[in-house]
Amino acid sequence: MTEFNFFATPGLYFGAGKLALLPALIKHHGSKVLIITGARSFLNSEHWPRLTRRLEKEGIEYIHDSVQGEPSPEDIDGIVRSCRGHAVGVVTAIGGGSVVDAGKAVSAMLTKNESVVHYLEGVGTRTHDGDKRPFIAVPTTAGTGSEATKNAVISRTGKNGFKKSLRHDRFIPDIAVVDPVLTLNCPSHITAACGMDAFTQILESYLSVNANPMTDSLARGALAVLGDSLIKVVSGRTGDTREEIRLRTKIAYAATISGLTLANAGLGAVHGFASAIGGMADIPHGVVCATLVSEVTKINIETLIRTDPDGTALKKYKNAADLLDPSRPSASAVEGACRLISLLEQWTDQMKIPVLSEYGVTNKEIEHILKSTGQKNNPVPLTREQLSRVLQSRL
Repeated sequence: MTEFNFFATPGLYFGAGKLALLPALIKHHGSKVLIITGARSFLNSEHWPRLTRRLEKEGIEYIHDSVQGEPSPEDIDGIVRSCRGHAVGVVTAIGGGSVVDAGKAVSAMLTKNESVVHYLEGVGTRTHDGDKRPFIAVPTTAGTGSEATKNAVISRTGKNGFKKSLRHDRFIPDIAVVDPVLTLNCPSHITAACGMDAFTQILESYLSVNANPMTDSLARGALAVLGDSLIKVVSGRTGDTREEIRLRTKIAYAATISGLTLANAGLGAVHGFASAIGGMADIPHGVVCATLVSEVTKINIETLIRTDPDGTALKKYKNAADLLDPSRPSASAVEGACRLISLLEQWTDQMKIPVLSEYGVTNKEIEHILKSTGQKNNPVPLTREQLSRVLQSRL
């Protein structure tokens, strides 16, 4: 068996109603907590006043801050400055992937005096030593898997923009509380983008050249669980609240697994595009992944059929198709891989995934995007022409 290393969240509390455990988990780390949320959704829900009442009852002092959209270096630096002198014992982030990333970065930078930009990969010149405040992640969307990863994505959009990671093995959240109930009020278009981000992360890590037996096992299980759950939730065909929670629990599980597999196996060309596009356009990360995964998968498979038809990668694509749709097992690797292409094209149409031009990306930006697009873990090297064709197809 192949040798490998594996990093995972030390404590994971998963299931409907697990948010109720949060005050006790916070208290384990001290009596003062910084809570970071998004700007609206969680704060406007019944969960926020219920949580604050519990914190007050437990004698836990909380400081609250919020972020809107993907966190910038200025967002992180501002929150860190506001907390200086408050003896924060633990940081808790409750929100989507961007909020969790913000909390992860703040917990890491509370032990430092410099701007976070100095520690970003490909931007800064310093290496973080991993010293941080304890961090608890509570996702309210099912997509990025940030509750299980060791990096925080920090963005600055514009002409000289970037989308880079603050990364260290110790930045994996100390605790993740994954409560699918928190995703019930997530709008369908956000559910679609986040769910397709999770799917993309599972598929890319499964096909990664750095995949290992453990990530493969986790990825296969997550694909089988995801199945048609995402389509049913996005289309509103869930029936009742109990069924909705059941399906969203499956999606939340897949999202958390996607964080584990990406952190340990790496990702491919879709996320290479996402990093490049996210630095130049104000477009949600999940939307980029959702709109490109079908085309990247198609061009990967076409290349593999031509260059390595009997290889492991094509068999894995066939396995993915069979796991997602077990009603029609494929007779061969080529047949299964082609069926996966059709399935993803169908999902893209059914979920009404936006194209890139809806967010201002045009032909003029293609060359700039290609210069910054990486594909180091992609199962097959793609040419510049192939990558350009992918972007053209989703403009």
